[in-house]
Amino acid sequence: MTDFKTLSPEKLRAACRDGTFDGPTSGYAPGFVQANLVILPSSFAEEFEEFCKKNPQPCPVLEVLSAGDFEVNKIAPEADIRTELPRYRIFRNGRPQFEATDILDLWNGDLVTFLLGCSFVAEDALLKAGLLLPHILETGFVPMYRTTVPCESAGRFEGTMVVSMRPFESEEAERAADITKNYPMAHGAPIHTGDPAILGIEDLNNPEFGEPVTMSPEQVPVFWACGVTPQIAIANAKPPIAITHAPGHMFVADITSESTRI
Repeated sequence: MTDFKTLSPEKLRAACRDGTFDGPTSGYAPGFVQANLVILPSSFAEEFEEFCKKNPQPCPVLEVLSAGDFEVNKIAPEADIRTELPRYRIFRNGRPQFEATDILDLWNGDLVTFLLGCSFVAEDALLKAGLLLPHILETGFVPMYRTTVPCESAGRFEGTMVVSMRPFESEEAERAADITKNYPMAHGAPIHTGDPAILGIEDLNNPEFGEPVTMSPEQVPVFWACGVTPQIAIANAKPPIAITHAPGHMFVADITSESTRI
């Protein structure tokens, strides 16, 4: 049986392409960058790019492809964005409609692709520092929550931030913040540690995306900006079509995590 976690990025993308892998990617291809995906009609692309510039913590841009281009240039040369993610989410007029394992039938020459940084990159550094990440040991899905923290708007794109959460004991939380601040293309330092109500989160056991994780009484929740934030902005902008990664199912790139460290 194939151990997908230890495959190279190229081989893991090939497994996505041929349909043998369609799961979440947290903990997979350690040491390599993973990316969030947003694909929009060209008439929405300029406004979305401005939204990313105004909100760099949840939306750090790794690469933008020209309209109609489906081959990645910089972070995984010649990778096909239409087939090499494990799972995609398709939106119509801002509403999620269905998920798919490829988007070949949906592709057209007007679509613009954005690849945004993902916190799974910083997870590599946390694991190397000896910090445990319960979601990797449990379901593979990091819990993600909608907050009441507003993003800066850009044209039709507006909304509140989505955050991911990882629990740590207090001393570990400080170490995690020190480590992740060095990875701005992976959302950087946490935006908040402690009481989730400060962010407008009512119940940690009921994330809007991903799955809840086990927390001990000694642990505190630590929250990072999350690349699912654009999906909230898409709901408000209402493009006729939009395609993203399914939460937790990232594009795995060829560049190393350390290459993005500052």
